[in-house]
Amino acid sequence: MTHILMVDDDVEFVQMMREYLEPEGFEVESAHDFDSGLKAARAQRHALLVLDVMLPGGSGFELLRTLRKDSGIPVLLLTGRGEAIDRIVGLEIGADDYLPKPADPRELTARIRAILRRTQKDAQEEPKEDWIRISEIALSPGRREIRCNDKAVDATAFEFNILEYLMRHAGKIVPREELAEAALGRKLGMLDRSIDVHLSRLRKKLVGCGGADDRIKAVRGSGYIFAGLPDGEND
Repeated sequence: MTHILMVDDDVEFVQMMREYLEPEGFEVESAHDFDSGLKAARAQRHALLVLDVMLPGGSGFELLRTLRKDSGIPVLLLTGRGEAIDRIVGLEIGADDYLPKPADPRELTARIRAILRRTQKDAQEEPKEDWIRISEIALSPGRREIRCNDKAVDATAFEFNILEYLMRHAGKIVPREELAEAALGRKLGMLDRSIDVHLSRLRKKLVGCGGADDRIKAVRGSGYIFAGLPDGEND
């Protein structure tokens, strides 16, 4: 059984999801307010957190921001169906993905599995001293490390996946859909800006440590491109 935590004040919704998820191989623990949710999330006994934006005692955003100071647990954020700004804000402060409420149990399960496939695969890989280097950016797929001008870059799992895929395809335009499937493990929905928000955060982090501000370029109507070639291929 894979242990997940649901923090949501809607007890009936949580119970409905538990009844669907447990036969699918998930053991669901729940909390229904800010304080108990943060305490449970910090206990480090869960593979993933499903977090509602609206909570008694504080917002899900506040909980996520606090949690991200000392925890890298994957987080799937539940937002209001019409609140696009909530989804963008959630991704900006460290959510791995989002799902509008009321959520379909099958889609919730699929999103959870997509996140876990990426994070568990990353954790199981043997650390290696392999590096992809392009100018001031260096990335080690085995060690899951990013360095910019020899400074460590603190990136989320999906930010790392995005940068790795772009660097492996440096100099080529990567379509948004292709990048989403490679990095997020799922297709993009209509008006889904997940990949763009993750990329925006990543670009800010690279610029913040002295990276070129146009290293990752958006190509209108096409996708993204990482400018440059791996060291040794520039001759």
